[in-house]
Amino acid sequence: MLTPRENFLETIKTDGKPDRLVNQWEPIVVARPEPTLTYLRKGIERGKTAVDPWGVTFHWPEDQPAAAPWHTPERIVIKEITAWKKSVKMPDFMSNCTDWAEAEKIADSIDRNQYLVGAALSFGLFERAHGLMGFEDTLVNMLLEPEAFGELLDLLLEERMILTEMKIDHLKPDIMISHDDWGTKTSLFMSPDTWRDLFKPRYKKLYDYMHSRGVIVLHHADCYLEPIVAEMAEIGVDVWQGALMTNNIPALQEQLAGRLTLMGGMDTAALDRPAPENEIRAATRASCALYGPGGHFIPGNTYGAPNSMIHPEVEAIVSDAIAEYNEDVYGIRA
Repeated sequence: MLTPRENFLETIKTDGKPDRLVNQWEPIVVARPEPTLTYLRKGIERGKTAVDPWGVTFHWPEDQPAAAPWHTPERIVIKEITAWKKSVKMPDFMSNCTDWAEAEKIADSIDRNQYLVGAALSFGLFERAHGLMGFEDTLVNMLLEPEAFGELLDLLLEERMILTEMKIDHLKPDIMISHDDWGTKTSLFMSPDTWRDLFKPRYKKLYDYMHSRGVIVLHHADCYLEPIVAEMAEIGVDVWQGALMTNNIPALQEQLAGRLTLMGGMDTAALDRPAPENEIRAATRASCALYGPGGHFIPGNTYGAPNSMIHPEVEAIVSDAIAEYNEDVYGIRA
């Protein structure tokens, strides 16, 4: 039987030979806490309001699962995209993210024979942009002021390049979990051409760098991306995590022919509640049976991190149902 690490690596190879379906996030252990995540999220806690190093105000109500940018006229950082340089300054990561000893110890403690060491790169270019100026203004500015918006994206790309280099230097990860949601459940937030103009070349630069350092690229986007998935493979995405069922997953598997692995295939938002166990198991098994035979598919929740469900008991049931499917179909309980 292959180890979780070996089975994952075989799954993402174009001509790999996994011996079972990968069980959600099982092969990946994220090395955290680490200084950059701590610095960027300092003070962002349930029941509190905090301002991050970019100047974005986050509010986390007691009854909500996560924090979100709080956009009121006086709190918006970029009020005019053509004057963004007057209000935006790159945080000083070099001065504020210096103590890596504990994070390095955590990374070194992970058994790399069994697992892949992961590092997390949150707040992608689109997400950081709409944090700075609000969602509606972001969509408008991409179309009306593409030059100024592109200049802002260059600064945000510089942030991600700096953070990527720091994480790789200190943690030596096998895989980078890079976040940027580009759509809703049923459509892209922008036209494919706008994505190609503004985001595709910048992400190619970032992901080419990750590959040059020997790091696997896992891009999280729990949304509909069907029109651009083939191009995600072109820019270096090895695994698209968050593939919702609103995408035609079987057609994408055939089109991609192993150039990119799809991870998800479940309606996590609908299941992440006190749902009956038989409903959760049935949905999980249906996903495995529908998409597993097409290859280069990893079933599991579509949220962007291990153990990220609001109701952890649901995640445990999903994992057990995948293990049960593997035992029934492949003769391996894992």
